[in-house]
Amino acid sequence: MTDQSKIPVPRKQGAPDGAPRGDSLIERAAGQFDLNRFIAPPIPGDLIPPPRKGPARPQARVAPEPAARPQPAVPDQVVANPIRPDPVPVAQAAPAPVEPAPQAAATPAPAAPEPVRFGGKHHPIDRDHLREQGLIVPEGSVTALLEEFRIVKRQLLVHAADLRRHNAGGAAQRILVSSPHPGEGKTYCAVNLALSIAAEKESEVLLVDADFAKPSVLSALGLPGGPGLMDGLMDETADVADFVIGTDIPGLWVLPAGDATTNDSEYLNSSRTARVLDRLTQGAPHRIVIFDSPPALAASPAAELAKYVGQVVIVVRADRTGQGALEDAISLLGACPNIQLLLNATQFSPSGRRFGTYYGYRG
Repeated sequence: MTDQSKIPVPRKQGAPDGAPRGDSLIERAAGQFDLNRFIAPPIPGDLIPPPRKGPARPQARVAPEPAARPQPAVPDQVVANPIRPDPVPVAQAAPAPVEPAPQAAATPAPAAPEPVRFGGKHHPIDRDHLREQGLIVPEGSVTALLEEFRIVKRQLLVHAADLRRHNAGGAAQRILVSSPHPGEGKTYCAVNLALSIAAEKESEVLLVDADFAKPSVLSALGLPGGPGLMDGLMDETADVADFVIGTDIPGLWVLPAGDATTNDSEYLNSSRTARVLDRLTQGAPHRIVIFDSPPALAASPAAELAKYVGQVVIVVRADRTGQGALEDAISLLGACPNIQLLLNATQFSPSGRRFGTYYGYRG
């Protein structure tokens, strides 16, 4: 670091020796190093040139807001009588006439199928023959058998009406009666059920003999043979309604089994079966069709017919049908979701009641 105390400080002029210097540092430096020689000498006034006239340096200033431009005065006559140009007509396109939207042609509702009327010849039913077989006798007295089948038919008719409300179609009107083995009373129950439903005031019944190998409905009612269901399935040109037999029992019709064949199961599995069975209920919502089919464990037609019916009634003989056979029959007829069991040949009633005795009681 420089030691500034060694720099000699000159004394002010006229000051005695040893007196301190009173000049400032700049003044002392100027006297010591003669800095005044670098200062330009003053210029005489007559040599100073006059100031040059030139454009003043523009200064930034805020421009004032422009005053409102005065509007030219309008003569009074112009105001009083303004000249308005004639309006130029604008060419406008005439609105195109709005044509009403074409209405979709109303699709006519499909015509209801013409009801099928059975016009077969009517045959009398031998009432004594029915009584000998233990069947229900129309116009006869009220018996325990009649009361029992009244209860059975009522449950079946109620269920058929429920299926009809759920749009089950023709299947709602079809009931299949079968059994696990032969000899358990399926034909007996099918005929009695048909006789009981025929007594209804607003229903009719068609009893179909669908046991093609061993038909027995015609013999039980004492009716003659003839073409039947199988003939309608085999002949594409045949109308199965022409093979229906009338009886002298109001509301009871019978369709025979028809020609015997070894291919009955194959015919039932064809697409024609649905059309033939629909023909039997066409236009007749109050007609119930009962099929007396072969035993489920003895022949296959029962399982094939179960695809086209709304209810299946399996006849179980109290003293013969085993549990295993019953379970197998239910499994084979499982194509129909509504299977009911009918216990046949019982010798006792758990409740102790006896049907039919009330009507003969005199109190």
